[in-house]
Amino acid sequence: MLDKVSTPARKRTAKWLGAAAVAALIAGGAVESGLVAPNPAHAELRSLSQPVQNAPSFADVIERVKPAVVAVKVKVQNVADRDDDGNGPQFSVPDLPPGHPMERFFRQFRDGERGERGPRRERPRPFGQSMGSGFFVSGDGYIVTNNHVVDKASEVEITMDDGKTLDAKVVGTDPKTDLALLKVEGNDFPYVRLASQKARIGDWVVAIGNPFGLGGTVTAGIVSAQHRDIGAGPYDDFIQIDASVNKGNSGGPTFNLSGEVVGVNTAIFSPSGGNVGIAFAIPASTVETVIASLKDKGSVTRGFIGVQMQPVTREIAEAIGLKEPRGALVAETVKDGPAAKAGVRTGDTIIAVDGQPVKEAKDLSRRVANVAPGKTVSLTLWRDGKERTVTLEVASQPKGV
Repeated sequence: MLDKVSTPARKRTAKWLGAAAVAALIAGGAVESGLVAPNPAHAELRSLSQPVQNAPSFADVIERVKPAVVAVKVKVQNVADRDDDGNGPQFSVPDLPPGHPMERFFRQFRDGERGERGPRRERPRPFGQSMGSGFFVSGDGYIVTNNHVVDKASEVEITMDDGKTLDAKVVGTDPKTDLALLKVEGNDFPYVRLASQKARIGDWVVAIGNPFGLGGTVTAGIVSAQHRDIGAGPYDDFIQIDASVNKGNSGGPTFNLSGEVVGVNTAIFSPSGGNVGIAFAIPASTVETVIASLKDKGSVTRGFIGVQMQPVTREIAEAIGLKEPRGALVAETVKDGPAAKAGVRTGDTIIAVDGQPVKEAKDLSRRVANVAPGKTVSLTLWRDGKERTVTLEVASQPKGV
């Protein structure tokens, strides 16, 4: 039969047979009289309905912790009384020097709706339009959220995962860390625990909250950075995550895969106001300390040693004989403060507290703030090219500092 086929047709036929043979060999089949015998094993591998092995799923942890997450609704008589719109995480503009190349960018982002022509028109906000998120940290009704969610609120209401609503009272707030503690009447509430281990960069995390009023919303991502200072307050030490966080997620928890809270979502970075994959959470270690103080006293008492500090730049380090920039340079001591009484001088560099190295000025601020007033600590100073140690009793931070 092939002899009767014209030359072009014969070439096409031969080409077809050759292609079939190659395909058969690739597929692991056999060529018999120009026909391909399929390999059943390989055909099964090509099936689109095969289960994916070891596929990641957050379903189990979400099922356990979701009942402890609540939506927080706030009544504010006049939004002009608040520092923000109370409607979700905000990003504070860093304190940049005049003429800094990024000043205009951050200013435009902060102004948002206000534009450059004047302040945004303020108006009373009815109940339920100002909202955020929170979560139970005890079975007797204590709830953690952000300070900016409940700031100057006249009424607070929480909605549980099952739709039940309860009135809440504000036990205490801490603007410096943007944390607040609420309380609802009752017992046997579902609650979650704060993580005892610090989250690592690359760890999977799950954020649950009330974005745009859509309660019980779950997003997932990883820890993308640690120790972020975004200019929001004197003790910035944020965890950066890439799970989607939007307006209304403020005060909501970020969980690890063990169902422990590693952070409280408090801010986003976004030129548009929507999620761009950069969100910031207050670490569990900070939350634990602040919430314990709010529960006990309704406010936070911080340590104070009475020094004004500035960063140690590379040029300063070289000038004072340090091998690398580290510690906090004392710019001034408060008269009759603990540091001045202990002999700390302007120009000293504090490089350790109780033997633990101080990385930078803000590191010292956070460490001293966490020391209970009345406790004695040792400071390692760098002065005149050598180390010396002084001891002092930490005082209570004065109001307004």
